[in-house]
Amino acid sequence: QVQLVESGGGLVQPGGSLRLSCAASGIIFRINAMGWYRQAPGKQRDMVAVVTSGSTNYADSVKGRFTISRDNGKNTVYLQMNNLKPEDTAVYYCNADILAKGVGRADYWGQGTQVTVSS
Repeated sequence: QVQLVESGGGLVQPGGSLRLSCAASGIIFRINAMGWYRQAPGKQRDMVAVVTSGSTNYADSVKGRFTISRDNGKNTVYLQMNNLKPEDTAVYYCNADILAKGVGRADYWGQGTQVTVSS
């Protein structure tokens, strides 16, 4: 059974920083892509940043402020968020495309972690 466990959310003032982490557990053969999405109240869930084996992709609204990185040895993806703005407030979800034992290839979501940017 594959699980994604997120950590690192919280309350921060505008201009501050947070680092989110997401660790995948289970008997994993390969992780193709890992990423972060966010959903604000009353809005749809949108892509924030995605990393594959060869590239990264960011939403225009976070370019230059957020950095996604990946530790393949730990099956973990990180999202460093700098210069946070109130409009970054949302529940942040980790997503991963994983090939695992007994399951094959599937798409997984974490439970979500709240990020609130407010003074």
